[in-house]
Amino acid sequence: MLRRTTGRLILLLLVITGSAGTIQNHALNKQERKYALGLMKETQKEVTRSVKGLSAAQLSYRPAPDRWTVEECVYHIAASEKLLGSIFEEAMKKAPNPEKRAEIKITDNELVQMATDRSKKNQAPESLRPGNTGFKNLPEALAAFKESRTSHIKYMRTSTEDLRNRVVQLAFGWIDCYQLYLFIAAHNKRHLAQLEEVKAAPGFPGE
Repeated sequence: MLRRTTGRLILLLLVITGSAGTIQNHALNKQERKYALGLMKETQKEVTRSVKGLSAAQLSYRPAPDRWTVEECVYHIAASEKLLGSIFEEAMKKAPNPEKRAEIKITDNELVQMATDRSKKNQAPESLRPGNTGFKNLPEALAAFKESRTSHIKYMRTSTEDLRNRVVQLAFGWIDCYQLYLFIAAHNKRHLAQLEEVKAAPGFPGE
């Protein structure tokens, strides 16, 4: 009787600690955390650097009627940062759903490459188009972006939550919450490239 009771207690402990193999522990390792933080910090610096010292004429220059200005690109970056961040936060509030990991068909590197690839142009949702973001000027957009990005970086530095076992569906498919975090930074990089295309246009003002 004592052996049977002891065996049950051991089995219970195994289940509680996850050692019974029902749910694997997908806590982020040092390399994953370092990569995610590096991508976030790098793209934050690039946004600031890309608009530093630009004149009002340069910020408002439009290469073609259907193209965004430098300022509008930043509006979109800031609004997207906030929206994607809220999607991430809501996903992390939900219980892990490791059974959905089988739906993920893309690696971390493939996700980042896809998000930054401007060879395939996509239309931004209405709410994320520059005129609908609610921003009135560049400093306002930059301040909102900095606030969101600071929060995201702080989260990755300190979080011990299981991002890999929380899986969400976006328009392009299923990804886990670590990949969603990478997507936030990579999407930012995509529109930084768009911004640089405007600055490289033949008619871009000299000052």
